[in-house]
Amino acid sequence: MNPSTAQARVIVDELVRNTVSHVVLSPGSRNAPLSLALYDAAAAGKLSLHVRVDERGAAFLALGIAARTGRPVAVVCTSGTAAANFHPAVLEADRAGVPLIVLTADRPPELRAAGANQVIDQQNLYGNAVRYFDELAVAERRAGQNAYWRSQICRAWNAAYGEWRCGPVHLNIPFREPLVPDGEERWFESLDGRPRGARWTELPDFGALPSFVVPSARHGLVIACDAGVRAASEWAEQHNWPVVSETGGLGLGGSTAIAGGAWLLAVEEFLAEHTPEQVLCIGRPTVFRQVQRLLSDPAVEVLLVRPDSDWPAPAHNVRQVGQWFDEPAKPADPEWLASWRRADAAATEAVRATLAEEPWPSGLRVAGELVRELPDDSLLVVGSSNPARDVALAGGLRPDVLVHRNRGVAGIDGTVSTAIGAATVHRGPSYALLGDLTFLHDINGLLTGPAELRPDLTIVVVNDDGGGIFSLLEQGAPEHSASFERVFGTPHGADLSALCAGYRVPHTLAETLTEFRAALRPRPGLRVVEVKVDRSRHRDLHARLRSAVAEAVTGE
Repeated sequence: MNPSTAQARVIVDELVRNTVSHVVLSPGSRNAPLSLALYDAAAAGKLSLHVRVDERGAAFLALGIAARTGRPVAVVCTSGTAAANFHPAVLEADRAGVPLIVLTADRPPELRAAGANQVIDQQNLYGNAVRYFDELAVAERRAGQNAYWRSQICRAWNAAYGEWRCGPVHLNIPFREPLVPDGEERWFESLDGRPRGARWTELPDFGALPSFVVPSARHGLVIACDAGVRAASEWAEQHNWPVVSETGGLGLGGSTAIAGGAWLLAVEEFLAEHTPEQVLCIGRPTVFRQVQRLLSDPAVEVLLVRPDSDWPAPAHNVRQVGQWFDEPAKPADPEWLASWRRADAAATEAVRATLAEEPWPSGLRVAGELVRELPDDSLLVVGSSNPARDVALAGGLRPDVLVHRNRGVAGIDGTVSTAIGAATVHRGPSYALLGDLTFLHDINGLLTGPAELRPDLTIVVVNDDGGGIFSLLEQGAPEHSASFERVFGTPHGADLSALCAGYRVPHTLAETLTEFRAALRPRPGLRVVEVKVDRSRHRDLHARLRSAVAEAVTGE
C-alpha cells in the first residue's frame, strides 16, 4: 500500500470513530486518496457521502447539515482555488458556532517550491476564523504514522466540537504520488484503530460542564436567537418573563411569547415605559436595530447565554456570560408580563389589519402566508436581508417550526446549498424563504448529480428584481433616488423559470394567493416557488405598519 492511500484510509476511519457521519466532497486530483477512501466507507455504510462539483456550495451544504444535526461534518477538496472557495462557509461557521472539519488536499513541499500547477499558500488559509489549524506531515513509510494520523483527527474533532464553543477547524494534507491505490494492500505496521470502534483519544463532548448566568430582575426580557428559541420559551414560561425572538413567533411558544416583539421594541413611547432592568439574551442578535439599541441602553443589564462567537455587546456593558441560564434570584412582576401581552395583542392586530388591506403580493404577506401554511414540524431556512425581517414582522406564532438562518456573518452566499443540507437531515417537511439575489447568488446549489440525494425541499423565492432591502435603509431615502437603481436596486431581469429548467428543478410562478397556497402543499423532491413583488412599495408599507403599531400600542 502506498503512503497516500494508507493515510487517507486511516483519516476516514478515525473520522467515523469520532462520530462524523456526513462528509461533503468536491472532486479533484490531489484529493483522490481521500475521495476513494470516502467512497469505500460510504459503500460500507459507515458514513453518508455527498458529492458537489462547486466547492463554495459544498461547504455551505456541509454547514447546513452540521447546523441541523449539531455534529461535526467534514468537507473535502483538492488544492488551489478549490480550498479558497470554502472560505465564505468557514467564516459563517466561525461566527455562527457550527462545527466543520475542513480537509484540504495540497501538493507536497517540493512541488510548491517548484512552482507546481494548482498551488496556492494554504497555510492558515482561513486565518483566525478556525478554532484549530494544522498541516499534516507528508505520509511516509516509517513507524508511528498510524498513531500520528489518528491523534491529529481527534485534535481537530475536539477543537471543532469538544470545547465549549463549536466552530470550524482546518487540516491541510499534502499528498505525494501515487494518489490512487497501487494494488498492494499490505502496510509494514498495523493501521488499526482502537478496539471496538473507539476513538484514538477519548475526549469529552461539547457542554459537559456548562456555566450559568443568574437573572435577578423583577422586570426582565428574554431575547432569543435561532437555536435557543425553544429553550428560552420554556424558561420564560416557567418564570413569567416576556420573551421575544429575532424570528418573531417561529419556534416561540407559551403564554409569555411576544410575537410582535420586533414591532414593540421600535415604538419609543412604549419602550420608555417598558425598559427592562435585565435582558437575558440567548445567542447573538443580528437583524433588528431596535434590539441593538436596547442592548446599548446603559440602564439595561445584559446577560448573555451561548454567544456563538464574539459577544453581542454594542455598549460593552455585558454583566454575565454563560452557557446556560439558571433559576432567577427574584420572582417576576406579573403586571410587567401582562402589560407586554396587552401591547403584543394590539400590535399584532394592527399588523394583521394593515396587511389585510395590502394588495397581494408583498414580501411581508408572502412571509406571513408561508408561515401559516407550513405543515406541522416543518423546517424553514430563512435567507438574509428582507426574508429574515419579514418572517419576524409578519409570521405570527408557530412554536412547532424549526428555523435556520445563516446569520453568523449574515451574507447571502451559499443559502440554497445550506437549505438543501439542512433539509437532507430534517425529519419532516422542509421549506426555504429567499430573496431573488440570495437565490441567484447560489443558484449553482441546485446542481445535484443523479446519484445524489435530493431532499424534499420547497424554496420560495420572493423576486423583487434586485436589492429590495436597500429601499428600507438610508440608501432608499428619496434624496438618493438618482443613484439608487444603479448601485443599490441592481435590477437583473433574470428568468428564474428558465434557470430552474436548466438544473431540472420544477418551478412554479404563483401569481395569486390561491396559487401560492396550492404551491406550498407538500410534495416530494426539490422545487422552486417564485412570487414576483414590487419593491417600490416596500418603504411605504413598512412606514404605514410602524404608524399603525405605534397608534395601537400608545393610543396616539
